[in-house]
Amino acid sequence: MIYLDNSATTKPDPAVLESFQQASGRFFANPSSIHQFGGEAEKLLAKAKEQAADLLHVQREEIVFTSGGTEGNNLAIKGIALEHQGRGKHIMTTDIEHSSVNEAFKGLEQLGFDVTYLPVDENGVVSVNKLKDAIRDDTILISIMHVNNELGSIQPVEEIGKIAKQHPKLFFHVDHVQGMGKVPLRLAGTGIDLCTISGHKIHGLKGTGILYIKKGTTLFPLFHGGNQEQGLRSGTENLAGAVSLVKAIRLLNERQREGIAHMRELQQLLRENLSEMNGVEVNTPVAAAPHIMNISVPGLKPEVIIHTLGEQSIYISTKSACSSKQSNESKILAACGHENNRSASALRISISYDTTEEEIRVFLNALSEAIDQLKAILE
Repeated sequence: MIYLDNSATTKPDPAVLESFQQASGRFFANPSSIHQFGGEAEKLLAKAKEQAADLLHVQREEIVFTSGGTEGNNLAIKGIALEHQGRGKHIMTTDIEHSSVNEAFKGLEQLGFDVTYLPVDENGVVSVNKLKDAIRDDTILISIMHVNNELGSIQPVEEIGKIAKQHPKLFFHVDHVQGMGKVPLRLAGTGIDLCTISGHKIHGLKGTGILYIKKGTTLFPLFHGGNQEQGLRSGTENLAGAVSLVKAIRLLNERQREGIAHMRELQQLLRENLSEMNGVEVNTPVAAAPHIMNISVPGLKPEVIIHTLGEQSIYISTKSACSSKQSNESKILAACGHENNRSASALRISISYDTTEEEIRVFLNALSEAIDQLKAILE
């Protein structure tokens, strides 16, 4: 099997699975229970939070464990909007966000919030100047993804953070789900108030994640109940999930430098070969995250190519897994100004630290043959 859909999810690291199993077996008590066994679980949870904070170079109380990217994004966006609507009801994002961000903003529009959807250029990058000009006196939130999940475009979040710092009542949220482990991002002192991380994108487990909440930032909770996670995320904590996520982040940090360099080499190999392939248009900009390569094959349905490759146990995708079963057109490519024949025929190849050069070469040969065969059928 050649798995090239790592932006949708990654294979859990065996060490992560082991840490989850050990924590599940030995510390299954409820951390909120007052007996000694519950106290041991509570201590392990506190240790996991401390370790996560150390790995991310933030403070322990700034870490909230979540179920992943969708919950983290919703808690950040709705939590800020509902808590601070007395200051203003203007919120901002871009045209190319993940559905968990886009739909959260659509939901807030129904509640009376005024949303500005910032456009992007042909490379899928927002204009810092346009963003700056769009900020109003009643703006309370900007939410921008660090790395686009379809194109791999990198947003200038450091520059946006500097702008956000100049507006004391404005909060800045970054969806770092695709950037984690691929494009390093410093959180503390950068103007970022909230940041979303997902475990299953970094060889961790599904149902695990972190929302970084800068100290002093207040949110309206989405879940009410037992006041776990500083009252921001009620519900019995997923202790084993938290422990396994910390393990995944630790392993990621150990491999990051070499892993990014390796993926950059493979991405260049993909770009060189795909650029010369019959009928293929490369959509991912040169200055993109190293793990994503987006292409279009106008005239061919992407699902047909995917199924053809799947018969050879080679797996790629079209768009975000969350929206891949919806309308064929990629709204991301459409937002970048691409015509329908290109935005409706997009394919996404996404690699990991463990992807090999041999796998990429086998994939390239298989893709070239598939395109030639399918085009011959249509002629």
